[in-house]
Amino acid sequence: MSRPQFPFSVRHKDVWAIALPASIAFITEPVAGIIDTAVIGRLGDAGLLGGLALGAVAFSMIFALAFFLRFGTAGLTAQAVGARDPDDGLLHMARAMLVAGVLAIVLLALSAPIHWLFAISLAPPPNSAQAFADYFYIRMASVPFVFINYVLLGWFYGRADAQTGMWLQILVNAVNIVLSIAFVFGLGWGVAGVALATVIGQIAAAAVGLYIARRHFGSLGTIISRTPRAELFDLAAVRRMLGISRDLIIRSAALMGAFAYFAAQGARMGEVVLSANAILLQLFSVSAFFLDGLSTAIEQLCGKAVGANWKPAFERATKLGLGWGFVMAGALSALIFGFGWLAIDLMTTNAEVREFARVYLVMAALTPLTGMPAFVYDGIMIGATLNTTMRNGMLISLAIYLAVAMALQPLLGLWGLWIALHVLLLGRAAIYAVAIERRKPVLFA
Repeated sequence: MSRPQFPFSVRHKDVWAIALPASIAFITEPVAGIIDTAVIGRLGDAGLLGGLALGAVAFSMIFALAFFLRFGTAGLTAQAVGARDPDDGLLHMARAMLVAGVLAIVLLALSAPIHWLFAISLAPPPNSAQAFADYFYIRMASVPFVFINYVLLGWFYGRADAQTGMWLQILVNAVNIVLSIAFVFGLGWGVAGVALATVIGQIAAAAVGLYIARRHFGSLGTIISRTPRAELFDLAAVRRMLGISRDLIIRSAALMGAFAYFAAQGARMGEVVLSANAILLQLFSVSAFFLDGLSTAIEQLCGKAVGANWKPAFERATKLGLGWGFVMAGALSALIFGFGWLAIDLMTTNAEVREFARVYLVMAALTPLTGMPAFVYDGIMIGATLNTTMRNGMLISLAIYLAVAMALQPLLGLWGLWIALHVLLLGRAAIYAVAIERRKPVLFA
């Protein structure tokens, strides 16, 4: 028996109604990272900057493993909206909150062994090891609140409520920026102050986000009445959520493993290379979070199309996403190439790090163009909950990336490592594009 159809159209303004506030929201995160890097970089100690950089990589990996809380909730909620669910995907949010709580408890209990594993794998130089440890143990306190915020963001974006998501992200990073400056320059707390500022920002956003979600349904009692235990723990729904979670964890681990490998290889080349790469990757983060706003729009629109069983909307969202993506990526690449030197000078006073980063600026400037298709296809995959396909495509891309890096780095040094990163971005998009075409008949049977 075929599913019912709920036709709707996708227009340019539908894309930008989500993409613009989402981009504004996401851009505050790398801006906060740049400010953190600049605050520590202005102290003139490459060891402190290296410790902060490796700490950021470590938590990028930890939180990447929990991205499924946002991605899975957004995709399932968007499909629920498309299928005209009167509760706006509340059950999906509630199940994700339970998973978030359990996962946070486990990670906090394992803080010491997790730090040991990162210290071994990232190999911080001697002058960076203590700064890395200080940052890590303080930042771990933010884990429960980050997970809550992931679930809330997934639910808000899945319902196309991008403005609320934007304000929550701005709140997180505004608090982080203000307190980082105050704690480092005002109180002299160094890397520990930057970590503490991040923790407080996440707590503030979680509190506000939970209040908004409660108000949407009227009261906590209403939420409880709409999430009866039988439905909350429905076996089929729980299995689906866990399957999505498992595959997205593997996908995120593979992606962040690629960036961790990049950081670790830079660390093995010395503190100057490590610090220069950290600055260049911050520039990539700026463009990546702009593109992530576009990906979020395509995620919601494609998810809604799958829930509504309406293929024309899916096709139109894909076309608009790629079209606007090329415009956005071209502009971002031009800005990084033209003004990246200024950002480098703002983020460090170390002359050797500045000079080294400028040499490789062109490689960072190309990342928006090579990475854009992967962002758009990520959004399509998440919205359609093609989690297994997404996982397999990422694993294949990782294998290709490692092979290229191991072949080119001995020959070309850091140039070879950057080329491998571009291969990873382009290869992932190509694999996803082919896979989506093959899966469309199943999505819209």
